[in-house]
Amino acid sequence: MSTNYLATETIGEPVANIAIFALFVAVTMIVVIRASRNNNTAADYFTGGRGFSGPQNGIAIAGDYLSAASFLGIAGAIAVYGYDGFLYSIGFLVAWLVALLLVAEMLRNTGKFTMADVLSFRLRERPVRTAAALSTLTVSLFYLLAQMAGAGGLVALLLDIDTKAGQSVVIAVVGLLMIVYVLVGGMKGTTWVQIIKAVLLITGAALMTVMVLAKYGFNFSDILGSAQDAVSESTNKAVASRDVLAPGAQYGANETSKLNFVSLGLALVLGTAGLPHVLMRFYTVPTAKEARRSVVWAIGLIGAFYLFTLVLGYGAAAIVGPDRILASAGGQNSAAPLLAFELGGVILLGVISAVAFATILAVVAGLTITASASFAHDIYASVIKRGNADESAQVRVSRITAVVIGVMAIGLGILANGQNIAFLVALAFAVAAAANLPTIVYSLFWRRFNTTGALWSMYGGLISTIVLIVFSPAVSGTKTSMLPGSDFDWFPLSNPGIVSIPLAFVLGIVGTWLGGRRAEDPAKAVEMEVRSLTGVGAEQAISH
Repeated sequence: MSTNYLATETIGEPVANIAIFALFVAVTMIVVIRASRNNNTAADYFTGGRGFSGPQNGIAIAGDYLSAASFLGIAGAIAVYGYDGFLYSIGFLVAWLVALLLVAEMLRNTGKFTMADVLSFRLRERPVRTAAALSTLTVSLFYLLAQMAGAGGLVALLLDIDTKAGQSVVIAVVGLLMIVYVLVGGMKGTTWVQIIKAVLLITGAALMTVMVLAKYGFNFSDILGSAQDAVSESTNKAVASRDVLAPGAQYGANETSKLNFVSLGLALVLGTAGLPHVLMRFYTVPTAKEARRSVVWAIGLIGAFYLFTLVLGYGAAAIVGPDRILASAGGQNSAAPLLAFELGGVILLGVISAVAFATILAVVAGLTITASASFAHDIYASVIKRGNADESAQVRVSRITAVVIGVMAIGLGILANGQNIAFLVALAFAVAAAANLPTIVYSLFWRRFNTTGALWSMYGGLISTIVLIVFSPAVSGTKTSMLPGSDFDWFPLSNPGIVSIPLAFVLGIVGTWLGGRRAEDPAKAVEMEVRSLTGVGAEQAISH
């Protein structure tokens, strides 16, 4: 019996998967409809009426942050590469310390609905809001595209649909559900979807972790030893030669790969503190103290989850084996589902499949509400209407924008289905780190920072990141590139973070000096500093 047949045989019960996923959709739709009853104002629609506690928001942040790539991708990377795969988990987790220490409380004190509220607080409003909204839409769209295209890849693995047409239908269904969640529930409904999804995901991962540990007498050393034995017995010479407990299996073959990992790590660690859909979550709590609590809860939940992936990854290597994983339809992404089948048969596989789809659904809903809120609040209300748009008009424009973004995400996801989408996630994080974080940090901590510096930093970070990604091996020049038949990769690194992020910080300084060393309004700079550090005046401003 061939390895391919074995891999296909284990993923052969789509009815159970679809039934469990349909149950999740039905339950969450009821929750969303109930939550939508109080969506009367812009604050209700964009921030859930700021009625979520720190723990609730922390669980929702975990649901927003832990995507299908976190669950399936990292577990698969550990199963195949061992130590190097776990480095992704470290990068994703450490990023939250940056968010906690630098931005969580200060953003909540200074802003109202979106990241642009903070960046335009003491600078010229229209140009800064335009730049911030464009950055938000770019990050959200590329992140959406990665998630939607990832849905098509998961279909082949989890629902046994191997045709492009069938996968396109599922991408369209995910997109339509996302639009409904956002239109009906707004931020409140989306938050409850993310809370439910986070509980399911972390519970499912915890259950599988306990089952793997129990299989080896709760001795993690035995799991590691069995994983190394399974890797050593692989028929793939490259895999068989790996030491899964030592670094270097994926990164470290040469100086370029080492530099590429540093660049990727820099983008992951700094990008999280600039992701618009994460930053917007700080406005759904009533006080800055709750914003801090929510990040602490998120760190705890996300940290526990990544520890689970360590056991699941090595457990998949030991129990399933790297050959079966790599031979399956989803490649590395199949490690967790195949492990679920080995541990609990069709039922556990169905649950894990449903959780994976729920993960995609919750993440794309969060991205869509963020992008649509940014366009409605920053572009329509503040730039086009110059602050003269009422709240009902903002909500109406946001809903229209959600439909447009949803349709675009469906179309682009179908076009990108089957392509290498890793660079899309890297691009989203790299853009967030380069275009958003320098301006946020300078706005909060540098009184002399001015509009010219903000525009140079945001546009410079945005353009440099996109240009370097386009001319990198992620897009062309290798077998795993998005365009494998082309070759225009003059930039050697797959992720440009090590270049574009420092460049954006430097451009912020240069632009500030060229634009005049004094801030436009020193009094506003002082007010922003006091509000960001103490919260004085924040609640009154938000209520208005």
